[in-house]
Amino acid sequence: MTENTEVVVIGGGYAGVMAANRLTQRDDVTVTLINPRPAFVPRLRLHQLVGGSHDAVVDYRAVLADGVRLVVDTVTRIDAAGRRVEPASGGTVGYDYLIYAAGSGNAAPRVPGAAEFAHPMATLETARRLRSVLDATPATTPVTVVGGGPTGIETAAELAEQGRPVTLVCGGDLGPYLHPLARRTASRRLAGLGLTVLQGPGTKVTAVTRDAVHLGDGRELPSGLTVWTVGFGVPDLAARSGLSTDTVGRVLTDETLTSVDDERIVAAGDSAAPSDLPFRMSAYAAGCLGAHAADTVLARIAGVRPAPVDLSFPAMCVSLGRRAGVFQFAHKDDTAMRLYVGGRAGAKLKELSCNFSVKHLTTEARKPGAHTWPKGEHRRELLRGERGEASATVERAV
Repeated sequence: MTENTEVVVIGGGYAGVMAANRLTQRDDVTVTLINPRPAFVPRLRLHQLVGGSHDAVVDYRAVLADGVRLVVDTVTRIDAAGRRVEPASGGTVGYDYLIYAAGSGNAAPRVPGAAEFAHPMATLETARRLRSVLDATPATTPVTVVGGGPTGIETAAELAEQGRPVTLVCGGDLGPYLHPLARRTASRRLAGLGLTVLQGPGTKVTAVTRDAVHLGDGRELPSGLTVWTVGFGVPDLAARSGLSTDTVGRVLTDETLTSVDDERIVAAGDSAAPSDLPFRMSAYAAGCLGAHAADTVLARIAGVRPAPVDLSFPAMCVSLGRRAGVFQFAHKDDTAMRLYVGGRAGAKLKELSCNFSVKHLTTEARKPGAHTWPKGEHRRELLRGERGEASATVERAV
């Protein structure tokens, strides 16, 4: 009789759902997904939740394979020695293998006043609270969005498109990932929405008050509502449970995504730091890493050697309101090409990307093992470079 293998997946985001679905390839594997929410959150839609054009939730029945057991709870501790996790509701859940896909959320802001007076939006709960605040705020109230990355740009554009007076404070360059040509297109679109963009070295926020945002160059911006989109943090569950983590709190793994502490624990998504060189946080990377984490577990169950992760980034996209966007093509090393698509076509490609981020999960649920992704040699070269620098440092020290 075939022995059954119990796999617990912590986290029901893009990485966790993809991993759970992929594990159902084997009939002798029982998969339990533990997540604090009863619905899947497509985080690519959170700026639309804030803007009021999407509710940013999907029923788990639409994205989870039938064979996956969903437990709505929060894991408070991982007992690696005992191979079990402790949910907040009490008791324990045992496992043979654990996939840690706890995701990311709001990082605690270090700028004075930001925690008290600025509104984060990296989670469903904080985005909903911000939506409620916006509903109660007059349309003429000046809004300041802090952060020039995709979340900041998309949120600022959503609100400006509704006619609100919005200032986007970048703290550096607008959309630093974008090629200068694409950045110019985005700037023109934002200006056309009436949005004020402040970028450059003097635009780092130094303090937030109830009705103003203070910048490094001495400027004080009136702000009746401040939105904080700077930085993501990861849960401290892994660190609290005694697992080795990087300085942010991501689980340190080898290139197969296996914890450096325990081969029964595999990490994926935003909470994984393979070789202490984590991938860029994104829904795309999370889904691919979730699939690879499942492949690592399945390889171990089959008694074969897991493969190292291989992932390249073909593109990155950002919406500029509901009617425009930028779809930025990228080299395999995740640097921007000159090639991009803007305007309405860019918006359509962005919408397709959001749809496909969920469709990949539903496809994997129906046909586990189906998900594929672009590969590349860049990471191996990067690792060789890092190891070469480390060896050179050791030689110089000797």
